[in-house]
Amino acid sequence: MSRTKRWKSCMSENALMLLTVIGVFFGIGLGFILKYSRSEEDPWTKREIMYIQFPGDLFLRMLKALILPLIISSIVSAIGSLDLGLSGKIGMRSIYYYATTTICAVVLGIILVTTIRPGTYGNEADFLTDENKAPKRNITTADTLLDLIRNIFPPNLVQACLAQYRTELMPPANATNVTNKHEWTISSSYGDGTNTLGLVIFGIILGIAIGKMGEQGKPLLDFFTCLSEAMMVITNWVIWLSPMGVTFLVASQIMEVKDFASIVQSLGMYFLTVMIGLILHGFGTLSIIFFVCTRELPFRAIGKMSQVMITAFGTASSSATLPITLQCMDSMGVDSRISRFVVPIGATINMDGTALYEAVAAIFIAQVRHIPMSISKIIGVSITATAASIGAAGIPQAGLVTMVMVLNTVGLPDKDVTLILAVDWLLDRFRTTVNVMCDALAAIIIEKMSKGELDSADAAVDLQEATELAHLRKIDD
Repeated sequence: MSRTKRWKSCMSENALMLLTVIGVFFGIGLGFILKYSRSEEDPWTKREIMYIQFPGDLFLRMLKALILPLIISSIVSAIGSLDLGLSGKIGMRSIYYYATTTICAVVLGIILVTTIRPGTYGNEADFLTDENKAPKRNITTADTLLDLIRNIFPPNLVQACLAQYRTELMPPANATNVTNKHEWTISSSYGDGTNTLGLVIFGIILGIAIGKMGEQGKPLLDFFTCLSEAMMVITNWVIWLSPMGVTFLVASQIMEVKDFASIVQSLGMYFLTVMIGLILHGFGTLSIIFFVCTRELPFRAIGKMSQVMITAFGTASSSATLPITLQCMDSMGVDSRISRFVVPIGATINMDGTALYEAVAAIFIAQVRHIPMSISKIIGVSITATAASIGAAGIPQAGLVTMVMVLNTVGLPDKDVTLILAVDWLLDRFRTTVNVMCDALAAIIIEKMSKGELDSADAAVDLQEATELAHLRKIDD
């Protein structure tokens, strides 16, 4: 093959990835041009920025529309088509992997923030921002953990598609001590947002039931398998809109930032600490785990995931990136029974980047407030950050809500989350990229570890089909 043909072949195979990269850089350039095309006396209004963001919002809405049918159909078809013993082994390997990577991320973040001590740079007043942007919700750490468990078992599956259960605390009217939230009145409500965790658990249970039913459950399994394939076809249509969507999402976000110089001056060391942690975890910790499990270097696989990571950066949502991640796994030749089981679960419960960020942020805020961190508090932060990352929704800046839970562990007020708001929008994109990369690597690792068992399962199916065919021929004769 001539050099020209090889070049054309490479360009055609990577056209979507190249267009998306161009979209990111074009979005950055467009954002800065529009931002500084007006003076400080005549800034862009919220409505004008909304118009710029509108094409990106449409792309994000299309991706989110695919999430629910894709998660349920993928998990049910993957588990239902596997032997129950093999499903259990794959499930346990997924849990071991995700638990290991999350713990490693939290420990790495704590080591970096206690070593670099970014909260000791600058004055405390430099970090203060608009408190009205902070998520307002009265809740204790115990309530947050209990809500996480309650959402695993939704009482109404239709409602779980639309809302999540959450505890609300109301201060009693005649109380003398309203600061102690444990004495407040407990009520419940359902907030907007899909209860993905509960639906994933239901999908796993339904898949196990279909697999246990054998031939009787095959029609239902065929339905979910067909639905999963149809959703992947639609996903392939939607991802070709990603260059345009990413361009306007990035541009509108840059236009909203008020003063880049002030952010770099006040939060530069915090931003640098989180970025070092994400880079070390993404290309260090995960690479080591990948090599230990597969005896291969991960960089070729990571290179093939470029489209996934760029989309994750542009959308800042691991859930919205899920359809593209599954499509990428298919193009890389990963067994669909593994990818459709492992990746949706990872997109729901595995948030390595979020866990690292929340551990760093909590200790950073404590350093800014000059609150000493004992060993017991650091251990508490690590445990709470791990639990909070599991409960974080795969949507932009969802980590800010669970961040309140981690701050309570350190004994800091909820409003202190405002100290990091100025750079959270950008860090959110980088930690989402690490989250989806971890999910994709999990599918490759678990497929390698389950290769022998998958081959045995395939051989058993082939033998059964051959036996049935021979029996039919014998009847015809």
